[in-house]
Amino acid sequence: MSRNQHVTPKNEWQVKGTGNERATSLHDTQKEAIGAVRNIARNQNSELFILCQLMS
Repeated sequence: MSRNQHVTPKNEWQVKGTGNERATSLHDTQKEAIGAVRNIARNQNSELFILCQLMS
């Protein structure tokens, strides 16, 4: 079963599968994280979600 993948900000940008407690990988930039999550999503035939960090 494939898990959807998420890119979320948490000190660094993290790639995380749905339901996972730990990040699959950590990245300095959102762009790097998106590149990594695209490969994972393609390999697992899953969807990816990119969450942005809101600035106040």
